[in-house]
Amino acid sequence: MKLASITTRQPHLVRALETLARQADHEAAAQTLLQELSGITVLVARKFTNDRTADGLLEAFYLTTGCVSLGISQAPIAHDDDSELALLLNLGAEQVFQTGFRHIRELAALPAQTLVSDFDSDPYIQQRNIKALFTELCRVEPATAWAGDDAYKKELLIRQENQTVIDCAKWLRKKHHAGAVKEADLDANAVIAIAVIFAISGEMRIVARTAQKEIENLIRKVRAAGTTDIEINWQQWLSAIPGEYHAILRERMDTCRNTIIKKILSRTNIKTVVTEIQNCYAGLEQDVEYD
Repeated sequence: MKLASITTRQPHLVRALETLARQADHEAAAQTLLQELSGITVLVARKFTNDRTADGLLEAFYLTTGCVSLGISQAPIAHDDDSELALLLNLGAEQVFQTGFRHIRELAALPAQTLVSDFDSDPYIQQRNIKALFTELCRVEPATAWAGDDAYKKELLIRQENQTVIDCAKWLRKKHHAGAVKEADLDANAVIAIAVIFAISGEMRIVARTAQKEIENLIRKVRAAGTTDIEINWQQWLSAIPGEYHAILRERMDTCRNTIIKKILSRTNIKTVVTEIQNCYAGLEQDVEYD
């Protein structure tokens, strides 16, 4: 996946205001915008900074500048000075700010990692994450360069990929051969790794969760069968999976083929291979067994 490149420039809001200042008879429009921006700044101070101090208001102003700039940057317009100013004047600063903040809120709703827990659904944690992203992406001093819009695009790509990985893992869990895995906590990368490793068995089972004895049985079965049908088994298993998840599964197989699968097929001690799978691949998706 190619991530967006990072560039720095003036905040879009500052550029728009400078463009307005160069126009004749700009006083009325400028006064309206400044009044709107003042109101937004007060609102941000009340919700996100200490509105009783000069520092709190100044911090709110920095956040307002970046959030309005983000709203402008993501609008489906030609991004030249005149078009961006026209957007700001037509919609008003408040609506553009709300658009920018909606992008932050939607970004925060996407997973920052592929390890999911009940902790993530806690309203306090969700609000904390929104505030952290808001501050990280939108805080900018008007006289300095800004890269918040490119940073937003980069983070969006990462989180969208995480969401796809999680969706794939949830589907595999739902189709787990021994019955759907319904635990709230999810180690998505581990689910996918386990499924790919067990796909070489030729049994056409979807294994989304495993335990030590199951891994041992897989290794013995594969070694007894030899290496001839490993790739055929894998391709047949993949053909039964929805196409939207093929890219993720192929990528994981490419990683496993010359590492852990190679060890499964080798003469490496079974206990050693089991330990490596448990420690490096299975993550939290393991059932504890007691001898």
